[in-house]
Amino acid sequence: MNGGAPLTARQFWLLSLAGAASFLVFWSAAALSGLTPRAFLPAPWDVVQRLVELISAPFAGHTLQSHLLSSIQRFAAGFCLAVVVGIPLGLAMAWFRWVDRIVTPLFEGIRFVAPIAWVPFAALWFGTGIGGPVLIIFMGAFPPVLINTYRGARGVDVKYIEASQMLGIGSFRTITQVLLPAAFPSIVAGLRISAGLGWQSLVGAELIVASSGVGYLLVKGQASVSTATVMSGMIAIGIVGLLIDVALRRFHRAVERRLGA
Repeated sequence: MNGGAPLTARQFWLLSLAGAASFLVFWSAAALSGLTPRAFLPAPWDVVQRLVELISAPFAGHTLQSHLLSSIQRFAAGFCLAVVVGIPLGLAMAWFRWVDRIVTPLFEGIRFVAPIAWVPFAALWFGTGIGGPVLIIFMGAFPPVLINTYRGARGVDVKYIEASQMLGIGSFRTITQVLLPAAFPSIVAGLRISAGLGWQSLVGAELIVASSGVGYLLVKGQASVSTATVMSGMIAIGIVGLLIDVALRRFHRAVERRLGA
């Protein structure tokens, strides 16, 4: 097999398993070496045991699945708000030049502010309620939705727009029946980026402005000097993030197949 040949599905999974096994072996050897106390570097089986305990017994007021449910609810609220605001606004900016001129300067100034930088503002306004994390998630997820919607709509072939104008179709119908379908693949691609940034922003928000959720669990695990708890929470965060990305990837492929049919 040369370096440029594509991997078969079997080869891909074998290499993936080999990489995971190598990581676990290295981790186990480091934990058993005694160079670092087990309290700070638990073995893989210690983390698995703690993960099972967090599922069955409350920690920081809730079981692991309850913490995850709180996090997912906050993420869903912030992500959906970003979609509901970002897609219509991106389409309007692409069609109406005056909307573009009004929104772009403000948006360009805001989008370079890291979502975590909104934490002090969110804490002052909302405390530990749901509003703070939702705001921070929105600020992380909103820019990719708007940018991909705008670029997708601006990239629509001019002949389709000219055809709609010749038929006397108004602005609203042109946006919903011409720009939106044509920009949809770009929009869906942006949703994957948006979801990843939103999920990362959520965890950062929960580290500071939440009284439940997986980020809050990490804080309490750190306060109790329980590395196994912290690592269990990190594993849960990674698994949920992966599942969200897999769902959006499948949605993206379904959209591409549908539009290509």
